[in-house]
Amino acid sequence: MFERLKEDIAAVRERDPAARSAIEIFLLYPGLRAVRMHRRANWCLRHNLPFLARWISQRAVRKTGIEIHPGATIGRRLFIDHGSGVVIGETTEIGDNVTIYQGVTLGGTGKDVGKRHPTIGNGVTIGSGAKVLGPFKVGDNTKIAAGSVVLREIPSNSTAVGIPAHVVKFNGKRIDPYDQTDAPDPVAQEICQLRRRLHRLERELEHVTLELHDGGAGI
Repeated sequence: MFERLKEDIAAVRERDPAARSAIEIFLLYPGLRAVRMHRRANWCLRHNLPFLARWISQRAVRKTGIEIHPGATIGRRLFIDHGSGVVIGETTEIGDNVTIYQGVTLGGTGKDVGKRHPTIGNGVTIGSGAKVLGPFKVGDNTKIAAGSVVLREIPSNSTAVGIPAHVVKFNGKRIDPYDQTDAPDPVAQEICQLRRRLHRLERELEHVTLELHDGGAGI
């Protein structure tokens, strides 16, 4: 726990030019406090203490203005800057070295069950007021611009802007907002994988059918 705290403080000092000392960060930064309280709440939830978990998380809201559901999964060195109005839903998964600014919502659309909230990759930065809504992934090292509303998967190494958000930069190269041909489409990639699998299964079925036919002819 102490090593995690040292990591968290170091992450704040690295990413916030206004941070002057470790003691200032420890005592006065609401984002750090909210993350520390979430870890306790998450531990309670995992050890079948749901009421205590929610009590800790609601206390964190009153103390910091940041609401993190006890069930959310948070990686190492999360930095919530300023933090007021940040909401992180129950099935959210956040990777390592993520930066979140004030007013961000990692939530659901109300249409999904089970996994309802986004998965945020490593090294992602989410600008103030952005909303990421739904059970999809935001890829590693991606930047979500302030005020954007993300409703579908965003590939790694991208910059997404707008309502709804679209990719404007991929692997350091700018993309025309009306020409997404250089950006990978996660849905199209999944369809291609399913087609390849279907083709393979059809060939296997054809092979089995021929074997059965040949075997029947020899009887």
